[in-house]
Amino acid sequence: MKNNDSVFLPLINSAFQPGHCLEAVQKLETASGGQDIAMGEYHYFSGRPEEAAKEMEPYLASPDTALRLSACLVYAYANLAMDHIRLARHALTEIEKTVADINGKEDAPPEQKAMSAFVSTTAAVLLHLPLKNNRAFEPTVVMLLPPGLRFFSCYVQAHYAYLQEEYGKSLGIVETALAFQPQVYPIPTIYLRLVATMDYMALKNSEKAKEQLLLAWELARPDGLIEAFGEHHGLLGGVLEATLKKDYPEDFKQIINITYSFSGGWRKVHNPDTGHDVADNLTTTEFAIAMLAARGWTYQEISSHMGCTVNTVKAHMKSVMSKLGVEQKSDLKKHMLK
Repeated sequence: MKNNDSVFLPLINSAFQPGHCLEAVQKLETASGGQDIAMGEYHYFSGRPEEAAKEMEPYLASPDTALRLSACLVYAYANLAMDHIRLARHALTEIEKTVADINGKEDAPPEQKAMSAFVSTTAAVLLHLPLKNNRAFEPTVVMLLPPGLRFFSCYVQAHYAYLQEEYGKSLGIVETALAFQPQVYPIPTIYLRLVATMDYMALKNSEKAKEQLLLAWELARPDGLIEAFGEHHGLLGGVLEATLKKDYPEDFKQIINITYSFSGGWRKVHNPDTGHDVADNLTTTEFAIAMLAARGWTYQEISSHMGCTVNTVKAHMKSVMSKLGVEQKSDLKKHMLK
C-alpha cells in the first residue's frame, strides 16, 4: 500500500538543509508520482507557476486521493499567479468535490479526512475566505498529518489568527511550532516566519518583524524559494522594501514581479467571493505605505521604517488617495488587507 507521506505534498513535508531542495526532490519515489508532485511544488515555491501547473495537471483527476488533493491545491495557486482564474476556480471546485466525497463516506480512512481538511482549510485561509466552523483545524486532524504538514498547518492556524486580529495568539502558535520542530522543514518554517513578520508589524514592532523576515530569507534564498515572499508582500507592511531591496536588488525585483502576478489573481477570487474591495491599482510600494497608514502609522513612523523621507511617503500617499478616490486616511481600511 502506498505511503501517503511520500505523495501528499511531499516537498512541504520534507526536511532538508538549505541549498539541497532539489536533492530532496530527487530522493522521492518516482513510480508513485511523489517526485512529480514534489517537483511541481518546487517550481511553484521558486516562482515558476507555468512549470508547476504543467507538472500538476496530469494528477488533477488521479484516483489516488493524496495525489489529487496535492495537485489541485498547487494547480489552483499556480493558476492564480498566471491570472488563469477559470482554471484556478476549477481546481478549487475539485478540492470541494473531493472533500465532500470523503466526508460523505463513513468508512473513509481518518488519514484521508485529515488530508482533505488540510487542503480545503489551507485553500480557504490563504484566500482569506470565511471558514464554515470559524476555526482552522481540529487538533485531532493535525496529529494525523505527517510532521512537515503539521508545521504547515500551524502556519495556516497562525495566519487565520492573524486575520482575526489575534496577533499575540498567532505569534504563540508560531513560537510553539518552531520550538517543537525536531528538524528544519524549510517551507513550513519560511511561511511560519513570514506570518510572525506580519504579526510584529501589526503590533508596530518593526525591528522584530525585520528579524523574522531575514530568518525566513536565510532559509529561502539558497534554493530560490521566493514565492512566499511575493504572496505575503501586501501583509508585510514594507518589510521587504526595508530589508531586501538594497542588499538583494535582483531577488527583490523577482519578488515584486511575483507579487503583481499573484495578487492580481488572488483579488479576482477573493473580492467577488467575499464582497470586499481590496485595491488592485496601487504599486507595491503604495500598497505597503497605505497598509501602514490604514493601521494608524504616522508619516514619520512609515518613513523611519521604510528608509525613505517623509516627503516621499507623502507623495506616495497622495497618489494612493487619488487612485482610490478617498479623502481621509480612515477610508483606506476598506481597500486594504487585514
